Amino acid sequence: MKTSLHEIIEKLAKGKIKFILIGGFAGIAHGCTYTTQDIDICCEFSVENLLKLQKVLKNLHPVHRMTPKRLKLELTAERCANLKNLYLDTDMGQLDCLGYVKGLGNYRDIKPLSETRDIGNGLKIRVLSIDALIKTKKTMNRPKDKEAILDLEAIRKKQNK
Repeated sequence: MKTSLHEIIEKLAKGKIKFILIGGFAGIAHGCTYTTQDIDICCEFSVENLLKLQKVLKNLHPVHRMTPKRLKLELTAERCANLKNLYLDTDMGQLDCLGYVKGLGNYRDIKPLSETRDIGNGLKIRVLSIDALIKTKKTMNRPKDKEAILDLEAIRKKQNK
């Protein structure tokens, strides 16, 4: 079953946004059975990539989720230069765009720690590897990640057999 969150990922892929799927959806891509309410990506925080991201999301009415007034996403080259993360609400769901992943680094650092996945319709995306995903979840050390780590380690063990 395709969800709105899947559609966001497709839009990003079609828009040729430079991103790597991380977080809960990356875990699901590896076979975890838990659910997630948002999409977490690490993306290249270049002016070009962020302006492309804004264009891709325009019809989804993105707003900054972490601002009191839920301001519209209105990027300029100058604004892009100061951004480190974007936490967005869209008509299709939440999208968290990170410039840095704790324990791993920025987009350029983690690209070699990701793998290409075919998502259908001739679209491919990058997904954080299972080992890198486990590492960042351990580094984050959040209660909600403990169960995910157990799932991911069991999946990795099964894959290595």
